[in-house]
Amino acid sequence: MLLIVFLGHILIASAFPSFAAEPTKLLLAHGAISNNVAPIWIAKEQGIFKKYGLDVDLVFIIAGRAMQAMLAGQVPVGMVGGTHVLNANTGGGDFAMILGVENRLDYLFVAKPAIKGGEDLKGKKVAIGTPAGSASMAAYVALDHLGLVPRRDNIVLLGVGGVPERMGALRAGSVDATTLSPEIGQVVVSEGYRVLVDLGKENVPFQSSGIVVARSLIKSNPQLVENIAKATVEGVAFVHRPANKEIVMRSLGRNLRLDRADRIEKAYQGLVAELPKMPCPSMEGVASMIKLMVQHGLNAKAAQVKAEDLVDMSYCKRFESSGFFRSLY
Repeated sequence: MLLIVFLGHILIASAFPSFAAEPTKLLLAHGAISNNVAPIWIAKEQGIFKKYGLDVDLVFIIAGRAMQAMLAGQVPVGMVGGTHVLNANTGGGDFAMILGVENRLDYLFVAKPAIKGGEDLKGKKVAIGTPAGSASMAAYVALDHLGLVPRRDNIVLLGVGGVPERMGALRAGSVDATTLSPEIGQVVVSEGYRVLVDLGKENVPFQSSGIVVARSLIKSNPQLVENIAKATVEGVAFVHRPANKEIVMRSLGRNLRLDRADRIEKAYQGLVAELPKMPCPSMEGVASMIKLMVQHGLNAKAAQVKAEDLVDMSYCKRFESSGFFRSLY
């Protein structure tokens, strides 16, 4: 229903010139509620989008559904994972990631206190989120790390929604383990739940999240796409400036629903440590993502896809050559 409400406000982006007197109305869907969404939260809250002639409505739609909405032409811009771009493109779409805000798998694989290791997970239930999404991929990698094979070890993989739903299922006891972003995972860890694998420490290259648009929009309105990209990059720079720490922390606390100062501080420190100052897609991360999709049989056509099929580096190259990146720091 939320999507329908917002769609009523969308105007066709190509009908508006850049920096028109009336800002271009735009719907931007983010597929998760996590630290890496901070640049667009900040760009919205601090008026950075408006600086670039954009009146942006941000809406959370779990990543798989967000990509479906983009395929249907209902959402022009998404902050989603590379796996969803791959699935969309092998299903007939033509999308490209133009910015990358999370270039590795940074999840906690968390289990009930009674689960002390991989052996204890055999025959149990694991919530993995959206099929073939970043959280699901993190679960597969974590199970690999623990020497587990779901089919062989009778592990039931359940596609339980987003982070709040997975955390709720873990607390309710309907699943035995799940993947959670670190800033949210710290909440259940403080309640006694056990971290079996900290994927951030494993340093797995992986294009988890970025700004994605249809290549047709890049062709029809390149200035609009550049404005979206520049505003997001300025949001990244705002996050990284130490003078803005309190503003960023308030945004994180509000948007992540963290109510303790120590948890907000930890979320902030994790964000500035992991968020690339030059938020470009990682070709290594995209290639690693494709390899993992093939390895786990998550997309039969993935082996035919090359990393360059899923990204458009032209905006990042332009921002670097023009000095735009440097000017923000």
